[in-house]
Amino acid sequence: MRLSRRALLAATTAAASLPSAAAAAERTGRLRTGFERLAADGYSVLEGQKVGVVTNPTGVTRDVRHIVDVMHADDRVNLTAVFGPEHGFRGTAQAGGSEGRYDDPATGLPVYDTYLKSGQPLADIFTASGVDTVVFDIQDAGARFYTYIWTLFDCMEAAALAGKRFVVLDRPNPVTGRAAQGPVLHMEFSTFVGRRPVSQAHGMTVAELARLFNGEFLTTPVPLKTVRMSGWKRSSFYDAWGLPWVPPSPNMPTPDTALVYSGTCLFEGTNLSEGRGTTRPFELLGAEGIDRRWAEAAEALGLPGVHFREAYFAPTFSKFQGKTVGGVQIHIHDRAAYDPVRTGIALLVTAKKVWSGFAWRPDNWIDKLTGNTRVRTLIDAGASADEVVADWQQELSAFRRTRREYLLYT
Repeated sequence: MRLSRRALLAATTAAASLPSAAAAAERTGRLRTGFERLAADGYSVLEGQKVGVVTNPTGVTRDVRHIVDVMHADDRVNLTAVFGPEHGFRGTAQAGGSEGRYDDPATGLPVYDTYLKSGQPLADIFTASGVDTVVFDIQDAGARFYTYIWTLFDCMEAAALAGKRFVVLDRPNPVTGRAAQGPVLHMEFSTFVGRRPVSQAHGMTVAELARLFNGEFLTTPVPLKTVRMSGWKRSSFYDAWGLPWVPPSPNMPTPDTALVYSGTCLFEGTNLSEGRGTTRPFELLGAEGIDRRWAEAAEALGLPGVHFREAYFAPTFSKFQGKTVGGVQIHIHDRAAYDPVRTGIALLVTAKKVWSGFAWRPDNWIDKLTGNTRVRTLIDAGASADEVVADWQQELSAFRRTRREYLLYT
């Protein structure tokens, strides 16, 4: 069964042949996103198709025009629908919200809401929209619990159920495509912040993840095309490419946020603030009653690539709204050496040691974020950060071997 699935994957996920202008663009050495290559080739992959696009405010060109606006104005594309994820197509909703069903004022296109929809109900939306091909173009943040990759998974699954083609336009992983890090999700913790066994920091692009989903996780693979980037290097951070950064969600304001997010988002599973309601979410962490001892304890670990500063802040919303809290600010001085997941674990361990008020969220949200109970139970048992990290290495090694088969870039 696995061989036939992979044979199908190889046949259906080959990047579209993009000659002429796109090939010439590749020779310049500048990164071209999937959309740039698609447009340069005259949208040949979408020829003769009614097209719907799953996207959000990050689906922009280099001069920050939205791809929906660009394609709607181009007679070579029959764009008939838009599908909005969490936060919405135009990005008006906060975390845990969406924009609902409406007609886009700029284009007149119907916008359908995909947030928290999956399986047959989402397939029914694709069917009702009348599209032949579903296109996905959203900037990811590189972490398993960033929900857009599970929007991708759900939409691929629904497209297969509805008999639709699926095209993924690739964009860079903003925190590089280096080796995967962190615990691998156990299926009993499958939620919208982690549907399938993927490591906490996956080190993949959305097109690579689509290939992984199709080859390993979907019961019925979808007819898939991936329009890969040209010129992208796995070792490079987002700011190397001269691309505009559009916040993919309200609390992901900069690429620096993405760099720490796969580790410090774990603080959502605690009673500490993860920095929401500040100008540096996920870089500022704290709670009432914490003082300089946390920064001192974290700094004493000598973690690579990072320093910790004693910090005080007053969130304007979310945890501790309007209250001044103490904690740390993360300062990365060597991005190549920095390990966000190990750092996040070390901060949890030291916070629990220096602050008597430390507690996990009552719903054990931490288990959904880490994808297992082991991180929480080990920290509760007094394990060091290195002991916690060592615990997931065998499962991580297995995921890395699987992941390797689906990578598009070297």
